[in-house]
Amino acid sequence: MKLKKPLLCAVIAGANALSLVTALALTLAGSHLANSQGYNRTAQKWDHDGESTQVSCFFPDDSSFTTDNMNALRVKIRNELTAIASDNHGNVPEVPDAYSTPIGSAYVTCDSLGKGDADITAVGGEFFLFRDFKLLSGAYFSDDDIMQDGAVIERSLAWSLYGSSNIAGQLIYIDGVQFYISGVIDDPTDKYEKRTADETPRVYVSYKGAESLPQVQYSGNMYGDYGMSSQTKLSKVTCYECIVYDPVENFAYSTITKYFKDLNFSNINIVNNTERFSPWTMAKAYKNRSDLAIRKDTVVFPYWENASRIAEFKLSPIYFWRTACFVLPLITAIWLICLAFRFVKKKGLSGVSALIEKYKKTAYDRKQKKANIQ
Repeated sequence: MKLKKPLLCAVIAGANALSLVTALALTLAGSHLANSQGYNRTAQKWDHDGESTQVSCFFPDDSSFTTDNMNALRVKIRNELTAIASDNHGNVPEVPDAYSTPIGSAYVTCDSLGKGDADITAVGGEFFLFRDFKLLSGAYFSDDDIMQDGAVIERSLAWSLYGSSNIAGQLIYIDGVQFYISGVIDDPTDKYEKRTADETPRVYVSYKGAESLPQVQYSGNMYGDYGMSSQTKLSKVTCYECIVYDPVENFAYSTITKYFKDLNFSNINIVNNTERFSPWTMAKAYKNRSDLAIRKDTVVFPYWENASRIAEFKLSPIYFWRTACFVLPLITAIWLICLAFRFVKKKGLSGVSALIEKYKKTAYDRKQKKANIQ
């Protein structure tokens, strides 16, 4: 049995309305999930004009990428930006960046009875700019500090040591090496970060400060110089991040990718953080989203990156079905345009004028009827 024309129109209108409402719900859900991974929005916080891109590079634990390679990459990016700025008679924009590597676990004590185990990470550059940490007390250390013996610790370790999170300036001893607490940050609170960060609290120290730790001094050429000398240099980098002005589409990502390709660096994971959660990117990734869940390499991912990879896995189907929801409204719009074209072609402009007049008369009659009822 064929549907009557008014009923058919009602069914089509209802189906379109349902599709659009579903698309809106999926958009809101996707936006909430993407926004929960704050570290991917550092470029937007740094450059409010939206002209910069954040790129992260992750390397295997046995990678040969060092601070020397990083400095060469810095020069490469700077030279490319200088050439573009010269063409446009402009200034070369800044390129804030950060680098880090895990050192290993350590036993931490203090001047009181507190003690605890911790995972140590050496950091450099503007590392804390790229993190979505919540600073509870104190401040972050930087490369410009005269003394490089500051440490940023998580709240749970602060309570294990001193029974408080307001302990900036107090001393701690990492495997017997003295540091002062520069700042205390909250433990991971996002549900995905809590799943990927183990229960051992974390301590962040500078590269220079980490060179005094036994894990670095006794590690041989894995981290730099041989032997147990106090001059051992920590040069290993397993994570490099930067924010680059993007004068043309994919300039930052392409420049960095080409640098590693020219050096024949393999088994490296390069992420365009700024574009990673875009609806179109996630919708396209749906077919191969198993690649987001299965690790096929030995790349070292910090817990915040693993949390974002979980978010990618969740977002991919959300944005895929969100895109699918627009198919019916798009087909309906094309169908209506075709009907309108056929009507104009058949009736001409006089038919369009008659249709407009009929609409006006119907609207007027409804208005009059409503006035009479009142």
